[in-house]
Amino acid sequence: MALPRRTLFKGLLAGAAAAPALAAQANPLEKAQASWGKGPDGRRVADLGDGTYLNPIISGDHPDPTILKDGEVYYMTFSSFLAYPGLVIWKSTDLVNWTPVGPALKKPLGTIWAVDLVKHEGRYFIYIPADPTGQGWSIFAIWADSIEGPWSDPVDLKISGCIDPGHVVGEDGKRYLFVNGVRKIRLTDDGLATDGQLEKAYDPWRYPDDWIVENFAPEGPKLLRHNGWFYLITAVGGTAGPVTGHMVIAARSRSVHGPWEHCPHNPLVRTRSKDEPWWSRGHASLVEGPGDDWWMVYHGYENGYWTLGRQTLLEPIEWTADGWFRPLGGDLSKPLRKPRGGKAGPSGLSLSDDFSADRMGVQWAFHEPKPDEASRLAYVGKALTLKGRGGSPIDSSPLTCIVGDRSYEAEISLELTGEAEAGILLFYNHKAFVGLGFSPIALKTFQYSEELAWARIPHERRKVRLKIRNDEHVVTYWYSYDDGATWTRHGTRMEVSGLHHNVFGGFISLKIGIYAAGSGQATLRDFVYRAGLPKVAESA
Repeated sequence: MALPRRTLFKGLLAGAAAAPALAAQANPLEKAQASWGKGPDGRRVADLGDGTYLNPIISGDHPDPTILKDGEVYYMTFSSFLAYPGLVIWKSTDLVNWTPVGPALKKPLGTIWAVDLVKHEGRYFIYIPADPTGQGWSIFAIWADSIEGPWSDPVDLKISGCIDPGHVVGEDGKRYLFVNGVRKIRLTDDGLATDGQLEKAYDPWRYPDDWIVENFAPEGPKLLRHNGWFYLITAVGGTAGPVTGHMVIAARSRSVHGPWEHCPHNPLVRTRSKDEPWWSRGHASLVEGPGDDWWMVYHGYENGYWTLGRQTLLEPIEWTADGWFRPLGGDLSKPLRKPRGGKAGPSGLSLSDDFSADRMGVQWAFHEPKPDEASRLAYVGKALTLKGRGGSPIDSSPLTCIVGDRSYEAEISLELTGEAEAGILLFYNHKAFVGLGFSPIALKTFQYSEELAWARIPHERRKVRLKIRNDEHVVTYWYSYDDGATWTRHGTRMEVSGLHHNVFGGFISLKIGIYAAGSGQATLRDFVYRAGLPKVAESA
């Protein structure tokens, strides 16, 4: 991630050309999704079931991936920004199929950008850039003896004004963090304090001045020791803005202290045209696969779908005779061979939720919560009660859920107690959302963060089932007063392709949101998510 200033190789792995063609279907939704495998709720997954996969490996808003190989298991986590519980850790045994383990961070620290997940001498660490007070960035650390937790409270390392930590153990056996810039600082042996001064580490390679980029922004340093070399992989060019900006560069040195030699093949990854399927590709880490081959994970925006946020991509690499590496995936538009030797596990999770179990962090998270936000929630049987806060979605922290499909719909039953209102949203932030809400006296319509007062539909109801459909950015609503037996389509449709970072900032994505406002509470039941466009019974 950047602070707010913020030679593609065309070869494919052997046999990838023989993978299934990207079929065009008559149904627009099927055309959009037929290229991928289908997971829970019909959600797209990367594994095609024939020994190949198609990116993304984790769809939806999972940017700045940090990956850890721990024996035969891989773990990843991502920037979680203003969502809490945050820093959800994901698990895989083949690098393609991933499933969530749980959140590592429950105590709000403000916005969370690119972190680093590491294991050192049997203990797990996550190094976290955060600005909990709004007075400036620092690097924090949390640790655990088991990846499942419990994780410690955050420890402030007091590395001021820095983001994007990358951990490495030097040839001297000492621990170091590299940060944006690119700078480095030595840590104490326990990894929970600094042991020296922040100093310049590397002057990154510069692209030609006439390239269309957002800004220079050297960030996301990730380090690897391999065959006697330290490899430093860095992002430059800015993380959003022009689709051709973000890129991956590399350098190497025999010592963690340098000097660093630029890779002669820089940039190793870069989007060169808006016609490519993945935009703004960058922020990479290298990892050894289960069969001793090598891979690169990084993020990118899907062509035409900035609203989904930056998604996690996997690309094969090869080590070259001169000791460098090069990526082999091209523009990632076609299926690729899966890593050798991996054992496929579950992929993703069902987003449909009957609220019989606590899925906070794994699926649901509050957006920009206050310290006591968790006290608003209570699980009661197959229901979740959510106390009201604020007067509308504008000043109430909603429950949000990341989505990764181009088209989908979601529905939920809501019941009001006391002086409350509640509803379902497509929520980017408090300045960018659309959706339906209801109070005991009216159904409300929110269009681009404002209620359309003239569009209120009077009623006397405390129970309603609401449905929202996003069909490639075109949003349609339904409501039902008989728990979904019959539906009435709302008279207003909206187009939401502009609700993304390049318009509203924040580096996040358009999520499903559930809000409750006022002095009463809402009871949530039977949330159903479907990737696709099933037929809906409508009534006038």
